[in-house]
Amino acid sequence: MTRLACLVALAACQPPAKVTTPAADEHAAPHEPGGGLAYQLTHTENADPSMAPDGKRMVYISGAAGREQLFLADLDATHVTQLTHDDADHEDPAWSPIGDKIAYTRVADNAEVVHLVNIDGSGDLALTASDVRAIHPSWSPDGKLVAFCTDDDLAPPNKNDSDIFTIELATHTLVRRITGGTNTYPRISPDGKRFAFRRMTSETNSEVFVADLDGGHATNLTNSPAFDGWPAWSPDGAWIAFASNKQGNHEIYVMHPDGTDVRRVAPTEGRATSPAWTRDGQRILFSNCRRVDFGFDCEILVARAPV
Repeated sequence: MTRLACLVALAACQPPAKVTTPAADEHAAPHEPGGGLAYQLTHTENADPSMAPDGKRMVYISGAAGREQLFLADLDATHVTQLTHDDADHEDPAWSPIGDKIAYTRVADNAEVVHLVNIDGSGDLALTASDVRAIHPSWSPDGKLVAFCTDDDLAPPNKNDSDIFTIELATHTLVRRITGGTNTYPRISPDGKRFAFRRMTSETNSEVFVADLDGGHATNLTNSPAFDGWPAWSPDGAWIAFASNKQGNHEIYVMHPDGTDVRRVAPTEGRATSPAWTRDGQRILFSNCRRVDFGFDCEILVARAPV
């Protein structure tokens, strides 16, 4: 199942909005409201923003002709350019700190491979082997390492063990950093010394952890019965944004790297995940998928960071 398909499927589990409709119209389609009410017919899928190092643009995924493609846009969503066009799905984009490349996961032929592509769409190269099932790439702050995890959804809805790795761009040296259980969404801190990541602590519980870059001193930051995950460091390293359903819907929160001072970013309806900080640390972009009439929309929202 593709990234956007998973988001939409999970958004379908959210409670529908309460709508009062008139009596059914005998001429309406089976799913259609009666009484002459209009409903939304078309739906869009945009998700997983990642910022350019100059803070002026973002890369994100969008559904196009049945595939997940990468797009570039200014932060006000203008000047949109499609980056990828091939017959594959492209997920988890991450803009390099240097600004010249984007890491992403290419999904095709039952394989998940981390690729690098130049920001003009040229020079697309595979970084990981096809049998690794690599997803969720992210960069070290010096741009020398790409972190990723192995796929934890080989037989959904059940989770399987997944490990966190880094690969050195210059030598392609692969190092297993975090193992034991289900570990996903690795994000290296701005000082390059620690990971934030998501770990499943039971079949239904997910927590945000931090650990040293060698995997040592793993610490549960969220430690709650809620489903917490999708961590993202602030540019100064003073905060970690994450998603949690602690108040019902998945919404975006921030906390200090020791787990204290948890604050909600903004109340949202639907399923909010994948936060990304603007380079000045003033705002947070995130994906939000929600039920709209008889379909589902995934869009990128932005809110001021409560820090």
